[in-house]
Amino acid sequence: QVQLVESGGGSVQAGGSLRLSCLVSGYTYNTDWMAWFRQAPGKEREGVAAIGLGGGTTAYAESVRSRFTISQDRAKKTVYLQMNSLQPDDTAMYYCAAAARMPLVSWRLRSERYNNWGQGTQVTVSS
Repeated sequence: QVQLVESGGGSVQAGGSLRLSCLVSGYTYNTDWMAWFRQAPGKEREGVAAIGLGGGTTAYAESVRSRFTISQDRAKKTVYLQMNSLQPDDTAMYYCAAAARMPLVSWRLRSERYNNWGQGTQVTVSS
């Protein structure tokens, strides 16, 4: 089983930055893709960014493409989400997720394609 633990959330003023971390442990042999999702109260879960662990291919939601960067440190078994120019609309619970298979480009930011999830870390952006 794959275990995911998020950290790095907190409160920041609009225009500020945060870096989220997702530590991956357990059996990761079949883990090929990692992603960050977020969910705000009253809204559906939204795919934010994804990365292919083998080749480093990335995918981003259009709302964050110019501001967020997903990356990995293979030695530390950690996936990061660098968030810059944060806005109040970015306020949400952020979740790390892992998937064993990702055969289609259109699945990269779809929550139903991910099988393992962390507990989430809260990000709050004040105006």
